[in-house]
This record gives sequence, C-alpha cells and structure tokens, in this order.
Amino acid sequence: MPGSRLDHRKITIPRRRFLATGGALGLSLPGLLSAQVAAATRNTASPAKIKACIVVFYYGGPSHLDTYDLKPDAPADIRGEFSPISTSVPGLQICEHLPHMAKLMHKVCLIRSMHHTNRLHDSASTEALTGRQSPQGDREEFAPIAQFFPCHAATLTHLRHDPTIEVPHAALPWAFRNVIEVPCQAGGFLGPSYAPLQIDVNVESKTYSAGALSAPPGRPTSPLDLRRQLLSRLEDQRRGPVAPTDSNAWSLAYDKACRLLEAVELRQALDLSREDVRLRDKYGYGPAPLSVGEGGGGGNGAELAYGRQMRGQNLLLARRLVEAGVPFVNVYDFRQQGQNWDAHFKCFNQHKTHLLPLADQSLAALIEDLDQRGLLDSTLVVAMGEFGRTPRINGDGGRDHWPDCYSLLLAGGGVQGGLVHGSSDAFGEFPATDPVTPADLAATIYSRFGLDAQTEIHDQTGRPWRIADGMPLTQLFGDA
Repeated sequence: MPGSRLDHRKITIPRRRFLATGGALGLSLPGLLSAQVAAATRNTASPAKIKACIVVFYYGGPSHLDTYDLKPDAPADIRGEFSPISTSVPGLQICEHLPHMAKLMHKVCLIRSMHHTNRLHDSASTEALTGRQSPQGDREEFAPIAQFFPCHAATLTHLRHDPTIEVPHAALPWAFRNVIEVPCQAGGFLGPSYAPLQIDVNVESKTYSAGALSAPPGRPTSPLDLRRQLLSRLEDQRRGPVAPTDSNAWSLAYDKACRLLEAVELRQALDLSREDVRLRDKYGYGPAPLSVGEGGGGGNGAELAYGRQMRGQNLLLARRLVEAGVPFVNVYDFRQQGQNWDAHFKCFNQHKTHLLPLADQSLAALIEDLDQRGLLDSTLVVAMGEFGRTPRINGDGGRDHWPDCYSLLLAGGGVQGGLVHGSSDAFGEFPATDPVTPADLAATIYSRFGLDAQTEIHDQTGRPWRIADGMPLTQLFGDA
C-alpha cells in the first residue's frame, strides 16, 4: 500500500563508518534496525498461533530409510543394516539407533512424503530453507552469487509487526558451506537488512558469541560503549531540520539501537555456563574431529567435521534464544559439505557411529526441555535435511542423493503428536500418499505465525512474489 513502508535506506549507517567504531553485531546493527523499522509498518493476516520456530537443519541429507522410514521387508540392497524398534506410538517404528526419539514420537508429527526435484546440495538446501528453487536451477555454485529468494525468517521479519523484538532471527553456530556459503541463509532480494544475527561457536572454549554482543575482556572501551558513543553522535547530527517521516524513522531506529545494545538477556542467553551441567550433559557433547576418516583422509566423513563436539549444545542454545525472545532460530548441524550427513560411502557406520547418536540425543532433549518449560506449544520445531538418500545402496556401502522422497519431523507449535502424514512406496523411492513439498512447509511455517501464503512481497524490480506457492498443512495441527 503506498506510503505504508518506511524507507530503511534513510536510516542505514554507512558500513565503513560503523565498522570503524568496533565491528558489527554479526549482522550489522544498522541492518537489524532497518529490518525492524520496516517490519514495524506491517501486520500479520491473522493472530499468530506460535511465538517461535526452531529449524534444525541436518545439512548433507540424512537417509530416510535408515532413520524414520525403514523398509524391513525390502531386498537387502535397499533395506540396509538397521532394524526398526517400537516407539511411544503404537504401530509406529523407527530406527534402532534413535532410542531417545522413540520415546517421544507421541509428541512428534512425522512426514514421510517430502519431495522436490533438486539433486544437488546447494539448490536442494535453497529450496528447503526458502520454499523455492533457486533461479539458477539445480546446480552447485563454485563462485559466490547473490541469494535471490529470502529465507523463511527474513520473510517473516519483513511482514510481521512486533516492535518489542530485539533480534527477529538468529542463526548458529556458523553459516554452512559447500564450495561457498550456500546462498539461502539470509534476506535475498529483501536485502542485507534481513540477514540473521550470526552466532558463532568457539569449539576450544565451548562458548558462543555474536559479534559485539560479547565484549572482549581487557579492552578499556568495549565495542558496546563505542556503539553507544556513535549513536549519540549520530543522534546529535540528526537534530537539524528533517522531514517528519525521516525523523520518525530515525527515532524508532535510535530507540531500537539503544535497546539492542542493552539486551542483557540476549547476551546472557549466549552464556551456556548459566545452565545446570546436568542439562548440558542431557543435550550432549560430541567427540573431537579425527584427522583421518573412513574415506582414507580424502576430506569426507562426519568424523572429520569441525565443531562436531558442540552439535548437542547448539540445540540448547536455540532453546535459550527462544526463551530470550528470539522468534526464529536456524541451527545448522554441520558447517562443511562432505563432512556432514552426505554418506556416499559406509552409510551405516556413518549414521550409527558419527551422525545419529548425538542427533537423537539432542533433538529429544530439546523437545523435552521446551515441554518442561511450557514453551513447546508456542514453539514449532522443524528437523530436516535438504533431501534423503537413494533406496539402493551403492558399491561403496553408501547411499547417494535422493530428493524424490524423504522424511522430516515437526514437534510443538500445536502439532498433533503421534501423527504420521504421508507415506512412501515399498522401497522409499517416491511418495505413495499425501506428497508434501518445501513450498508446503514454508506455507505451514508462515501460517503458524499468522501469515497467509498468498501474501505478496516484492523483489528489487518491483515484481510481486507470493511468500509461498504451497498449501499450509493445517490438518497436522490440533487447532485447525
């Protein structure tokens, strides 16, 4: 609607001047502010049914046939080595190496009919995390390109109005990469203002930081103080004659800046030492990466992965961020393609030894923790990879990429626990009933936040795009 959107460019502090005063808050402070100023002029289509969403992204592509959709009656070269076990839901079985999740399936909705057409990691991750295929099509990127479609959280931040939110989107504990950082983790055509607050992990100290939210010790003037000084100087400069709209935008931005810099609760959320050690142990720690893996030192294998010690703690931090008021958190399980869930070789030992134990332990701990704190009903948890794995086992004892059918989990957010939606065929090759796409998932996430999938946003040429081309899976929720 004309006149309804504040021009965030009028209040952006030039990056060079800002960095000269001590760096950025992961995403630059101006970016966070302009995102929030723009969002403050928008309203959701209907009341939100959730307050937060945590997306746990199992980068590389877990094998659906060796996790949540086993085929024990299939031929040996399809069914694999693992046996099914019973769960807390009568008649529902999952992999024997998921004992923690087996006890919680009555709180989970399992979707067994996800599918799309992207067979490569970059494009598959893009569709999984934005709801749309990249304009470049199904390909890997070997040089940096601009992200086009915004991620889920960027779209939500752009459209929702909640001036009390200090950080609308956080991502941790790194930006994941293949050859380059996969271009699906930020604001896309909505602009850099809608990038997440990036939270990084220090594996050696087992701590987390988000730029200047953690002031380095021993500095006489902290980055936070420098930013306060900068804001004060800029505020003084803005006291001259300005247009009313510009003045209002600046006032709102200045207000938000001061509140963000004083966000004690958010900084405390990053400090996991405040948690009971028993709870930290419940989420779990992984072993240090090995120098030589099962692949003979060629750089492939989850046992080589940087930061794998903190895979469980990442989910604990996500819960703490939600508790501190962050409405959308992306957790990227692994950083580097090839040292993740991409089990082209020795799939069964990779899953059994290096992948499933901590994924099982930490996801179950997150669901239980949210539930015990009264946060599960208001927090939607999505656990997924970018695709599944081939039904037929290859000559290296691995499984290759398979987007034609795979599984994902939904927990909390009002979902009907114990539900299985959709099914795969006898060999797990294709959906047999109720196929679901990443566009449907996107529409579902937006719907839980009160947004109609038909809502339009505009790219930099002014072209309108519906926020999702899919249909929300309202039948999965008890309040539908």
